[in-house]
Amino acid sequence: MKKSTRGSPSKERGNRSPGQTQITVTIETPRGSRNKLKYDPARRMYQLSKVLPEGMVFPHDFGFVPGTKAEDGDPLDVLVLTDEPLFPGCLVECRLIGVIEMEQDVEGAMTRNDRLIAAAQASLLYADVNDLSGLNPTILGQIEAFFVNYQNVRGIKVNILDRRGPDRARTILQRSRTK
Repeated sequence: MKKSTRGSPSKERGNRSPGQTQITVTIETPRGSRNKLKYDPARRMYQLSKVLPEGMVFPHDFGFVPGTKAEDGDPLDVLVLTDEPLFPGCLVECRLIGVIEMEQDVEGAMTRNDRLIAAAQASLLYADVNDLSGLNPTILGQIEAFFVNYQNVRGIKVNILDRRGPDRARTILQRSRTK
C-alpha cells in the first residue's frame, strides 16, 4: 500500500522547481536576537561576537553554508526565512531565492560581503517563494536597511549594490566552494 503524502507540508508545499538550488545552512543567530553569535571552528562552539544596540534585532535567522569561504574570508552568510526563530547550531535545509549584493569598507578597502537569502524547505509561510520577487518589496528594503545599520553601528560603511535572483546566488555559492 502506497503511503499518502496528503496533508504533509513538506510534500505538498515548497516543491522544487527545475534548477532550484538546495543548501544546508547552520544557524548562528536566531531571528529576534540582539546577540550576534559566531561559530568558532577551532573550539567547535558558538561565541558571543557582539551585542546589537537597544531596539535593533536580527530580522530573520542568520547563518552560514558549511564548507564555503566568501570574499571576506568567512563562510558564506545566509539569511533564512522561516516561520519561527530557530536556535544556534540548527541545520536547516533551504532553497536559494536570491542574494543581496553588497560591499563594505574594511580598513580603506572595499570588500564584497554578499548575503544569500534562502527559504527553509519546512516553512509554511515561505513555501511558495522561489525568488526575491515573491517577497514584499518593503520587507526586502527593511532587510537591506538592517545590514547597512548593523555595520554602521560598528563604524563600517556598506553599499548595497543589487538584489539578484537565485541564479546569481547559485553562482556566488559555487565560487565560494572552490576557494
